[in-house]
Amino acid sequence: MTNAAIDLGFAQKVIEAEGRAVLGLLEVVQRPAFEQVVRLFLNCSGSVIVSGMGKAGIVGSKISATLASTGTASHFLHPAEAVHGDLGRIQSQDIVLALSHSGESDEIVRLIEPLKQRQIKLVSIVGDPQSRLAIHSDVALSMGMLTEACPFGAAPSVSTTCMLALGDALALTVMKSRQFSVEDYARFHPAGSLGRKLLTVGQAMWFKSDEALPLAQATDTIEQMLAKNETLKRRGAVMIVDGDGTLAGIITDADLRRTMVRKKAVAFSMRCSEVMTPHCKSVRQDALAAEAMAVFHKYRIDELPVVNDKNQPVGLIDVQDIVAIKIVG
Repeated sequence: MTNAAIDLGFAQKVIEAEGRAVLGLLEVVQRPAFEQVVRLFLNCSGSVIVSGMGKAGIVGSKISATLASTGTASHFLHPAEAVHGDLGRIQSQDIVLALSHSGESDEIVRLIEPLKQRQIKLVSIVGDPQSRLAIHSDVALSMGMLTEACPFGAAPSVSTTCMLALGDALALTVMKSRQFSVEDYARFHPAGSLGRKLLTVGQAMWFKSDEALPLAQATDTIEQMLAKNETLKRRGAVMIVDGDGTLAGIITDADLRRTMVRKKAVAFSMRCSEVMTPHCKSVRQDALAAEAMAVFHKYRIDELPVVNDKNQPVGLIDVQDIVAIKIVG
């Protein structure tokens, strides 16, 4: 085990240097060029192709992933592979976002000519505003030449942190301008814990609004109710509606069993309105699935009608639907 001295003061200086540099980007986002890039991304009918070499490429890959997960189609393209055939991945409607602190990385600079020949928009995040990449970009976001926090001033640190922060600012500003919703986010993150928590009832419910729902009129007999819903998939309850289609109540398997025990032979001739639980709990389809789970827990029920703004059933959610997507935890 080494007994080398650990300079915690230097570690603090690294954080301070990167923090100051990131705050210096506030001036960059106030330039017209930043808004121009946001509008280019918003209006892009293809994908934002992000490219960078070395550490800038690793940052670029993360920026591309953030764009893709927040509503902007995006892919990462390695610049060295690009000039060996992968330029074919770029289509005429795409925009290329190139990252290079110096703006002179050979692999990145070699992309300029083939992109210009095909009239593909080139946006860059660079340090040197006089670099070849900056000069030949359609729009260049120049951070200025930054001093790295490395003791030798060589290892990318301050520059890559600033690239990442500026890329996040771009991606999230575009996201906000798109009015990208939590439902959209959940749709792109179905396997993640955050995505699961953002799932709506409409996305989680078993019965969908375009399918035949387990429904019966309040005036139907129990026999008629059973006949109407005989062929429906997995039904633990039937929603009862009034003449105008609004939710009047619900009849669960447990309700039906109790009625059979108490009323015996006459149970089948009883009206649904006599058996149902009136004024039952319901949930809107745009509510979060976590809200439905709270209702299940609070009222000890297993099925919950899903209604629209007119209180008309559009679906049915079962407690097992929520358990299946692991909404809790």
